[in-house]
Amino acid sequence: MAKTFRLAVAALLVAVVCAVDRNNFKSCQQSSFCRRHRAVKPGESPYVILENTLSVTEEGVSVDLLNERTRVYFTLELYPLKDATLRLKINEKNPIRQRFEEPYALVGGALAEGFELVDRSADGFTLRFGSSRVVVRSKPFQAEVYNGNDLVISLNPRGLLKFEHYRTKPQGEVHPEGEEDANVVPPPGDVEDDTDGLWEESFKGHSDSKPHGPSSVGLDVSFVNSHHVYGIPEHADSFSLKETTSTDPYRLYNLDVFEYELDNPMALYGSVPMMISHTSRQTSAIFWHNAAETWIDIKKLPDSNVVSSITGFFSGGESDPPQVSTHWFSESGIIDLFVMLGPRPLDVFRQYGALTGFNNLPPLFSLGYHQCRWNYNDEEDMRQVNENFDTHDIPMDVLWLDIEHTDGKRYFTWDQHKFPHPLEMTANLTARGRKLVTIVDPHIKRDQNYFFYKENHDRDLFVHTKDGTEFDGWCWPGSSSYLDLTNPEARNHYSDTYMLDRYKGSNLDTFTWNDMNEPSVFNGPEVTMQKDNLHPGLSVEHREIHNVYGLLFHQSTYEGHLRRSENRLRPFILTRSFYSGSQRSASVWTGDNTADWGHLRITEPMLLSLSVTGITHVGADVGGFFGNPDTLLLSRWYQAGAFQPFFRAHAHLDTKRREPWLFDSETLSIIRNSIRQRYQYLPLWYTLFYENELTGAPPLRPLWVAFPEDEGGFGVDNEHLIGSSLLVRPVTEEGATSASVYFPPGVWYDVLDLTLHQGPATRTVSAPREKIPVYQRGGSIVPKKERVRRASSLMRNDPYTLVVAPDANGNAQGSLYIDDEHTFQYRQGQFLYLGMWYEGSVLNVKKVDPRGKYHTGSWLERVIVLGRTKRPSKVTLTSSAHGTQTLESHFEPASGGRVSRLTIRKPGVTMNEDFTITIQ
Repeated sequence: MAKTFRLAVAALLVAVVCAVDRNNFKSCQQSSFCRRHRAVKPGESPYVILENTLSVTEEGVSVDLLNERTRVYFTLELYPLKDATLRLKINEKNPIRQRFEEPYALVGGALAEGFELVDRSADGFTLRFGSSRVVVRSKPFQAEVYNGNDLVISLNPRGLLKFEHYRTKPQGEVHPEGEEDANVVPPPGDVEDDTDGLWEESFKGHSDSKPHGPSSVGLDVSFVNSHHVYGIPEHADSFSLKETTSTDPYRLYNLDVFEYELDNPMALYGSVPMMISHTSRQTSAIFWHNAAETWIDIKKLPDSNVVSSITGFFSGGESDPPQVSTHWFSESGIIDLFVMLGPRPLDVFRQYGALTGFNNLPPLFSLGYHQCRWNYNDEEDMRQVNENFDTHDIPMDVLWLDIEHTDGKRYFTWDQHKFPHPLEMTANLTARGRKLVTIVDPHIKRDQNYFFYKENHDRDLFVHTKDGTEFDGWCWPGSSSYLDLTNPEARNHYSDTYMLDRYKGSNLDTFTWNDMNEPSVFNGPEVTMQKDNLHPGLSVEHREIHNVYGLLFHQSTYEGHLRRSENRLRPFILTRSFYSGSQRSASVWTGDNTADWGHLRITEPMLLSLSVTGITHVGADVGGFFGNPDTLLLSRWYQAGAFQPFFRAHAHLDTKRREPWLFDSETLSIIRNSIRQRYQYLPLWYTLFYENELTGAPPLRPLWVAFPEDEGGFGVDNEHLIGSSLLVRPVTEEGATSASVYFPPGVWYDVLDLTLHQGPATRTVSAPREKIPVYQRGGSIVPKKERVRRASSLMRNDPYTLVVAPDANGNAQGSLYIDDEHTFQYRQGQFLYLGMWYEGSVLNVKKVDPRGKYHTGSWLERVIVLGRTKRPSKVTLTSSAHGTQTLESHFEPASGGRVSRLTIRKPGVTMNEDFTITIQ
């Protein structure tokens, strides 16, 4: 029997590294609660507000909500929050057991807003807060949220609210739904046509015991006057989310889906239940705060019969406004919904960050180039790879080790034959300014002689089965146990294992990659953990916390990195699984992609979806994890990756080696130039990530963030902005030597050939193999470092170049952030934050945050001004340290479609000084 089981697991392991099997993952039809919520009929909502139960506190209001069919009572709570945000909660009023409320995503940054209760009557009531209001209607329950006089979001307009209350399991024969006690079986009127799966559910031989019975919650949310909604990663699908009327809903359930399919709503590795609507007048968003399995249906209206009959607000017919109706349903928990009213994209990013936190400024090296594969063979292999980057003049900041570096997949250990001297190996990297990343996964090999397993086993810190025994699942080490990360003791013990005296062979230049943390369980249902497993730390089933498990793991890793440096150094953690709030402690990549043009194409919308939902340090495996890319695909992928936030090449164990120097000279040259171009733009990326920590604004942005009124950009997902300064259009079509580029309104300068493009317009541009179309926006100033070295740390005191690209009025602006690039001293004022303005041929650079007092060795090497109509007669620099002095300059007039270029040479002023450059 044991041999048969081992053979079955071995076959599954082979399947894991071959291709995704769609049949291993549930469809909505195979999920009983998904079926039940999709079966709810619009326009027949039984939920009513009992207005006479309304109570008011300083924080908000609460009122009873009755299901008239079941006679079960619920509590509706509304909490107006600062910055145009509203929280709505629905929970059972008298549950037979407490419903789980996920405690990990929120940071407590949202403050209560003063409000006024008005228009109270039997028909409902209105809350006014700031310039917003929510109108609550009693029968049936509905809430309409306004920004000023504009209706923005409507809750339950189609009447799809469904809240399955806890009840005791019927004994023996299940009677028709509708007996005496609502806590035994549902009473008349709430009959479930589909009773399969209410109390037990099976999938591919796995049984879910469901000891608490049906407990799902669902609600429909309409974005009024909207055509486009975005977000809810992670899916390999378009950025503007599609209707699901003829497909499965979008699913949020963290799963190990290798070689995932494209252009469908299947669940992948992470879940962020946050959705954004954008129109030319209004940006708004909702955050569905629930970590259980969740599905979201999307339907684009108007359907005048539905809208008019439910809301009573719209007039019907052709005058009905467009809207996107979304239907959210989760397997358990409560309804806990945040509404963010913008009204502009940057407002929504700030509002969401106040709820779930902002991305901490990453160390600069993490924005450089990362080299990885499964696996580098041994220390000699690592030494050669490290040296070859220098031999071939290619910058590189981080070299990675996958699972084979360990002693038999025992994390926090080393293979003593292949990696006997890890500290010496790391020193060889740091001598060149580089870092090491090693992998640590959450499956812990069940071996009493393995220190980390024994410590956790002896303290009972692992997840339990439904019967209370230690859960045994299969992953890379074979038989494995999984940390109960809801237990603070388990998290603390795991974090402490990163201390240098415990993780022997590591040092402060060793950083961490958390993989397989969905969690992946090779012999589990849908390649993950059983939902009825128990987490003793919170005394809850795994179903309640599934989507947040990965966050708890990488957040504990982050805490371990803080502890080992006594909170002095910024950690770098990469995670595959994520949830709302993951941005506080980890970077994310898109998982096990494939070396084909489709996976290169889908990277853009996937990264955009992550970026607008708070997960901002994101990237994809350059070249594709599975398969062997040809030289055309590989070079195009490097070009794209160089202009995405996280830039790492990675490959599967069975692929051919693909370090850049293993290819022909043309391919090597393209890869080298792409990586070097990345390093030139590091000052821009670093500045944007600092601003990301302050405001939540993502460094990688869809066009509508900078051009909110340009409807031509609302559906574009094959190009992106870096900040508001660079427009990037990766070439993702096989064999293409040109590309169709949509230029938003304004002036755009090609960063290589200096040709000029005017938007809004779609143009076909030349894109030979060696070129990715990149354009600097007219009106921007971009900081660069053009002395590229082998690693970013060696460029710390190198000089800056400022590229000034004036708009049609001859003006431009930008910003530049400088600090020590790796510690938290910037939070004690050790930084410089500079503003740059160009107007009337005068460039002013000065500190815009007086708290910053960092001394940098960097200075200004050159200023490049594009598009001047004439050669200057004189250029002067004025600063407190230099007074006024004349500068050298070189003017290249416009010709052959190129704009002019003025290069101001060696101003020599340090970046610590405020200064002015005047062009006469």
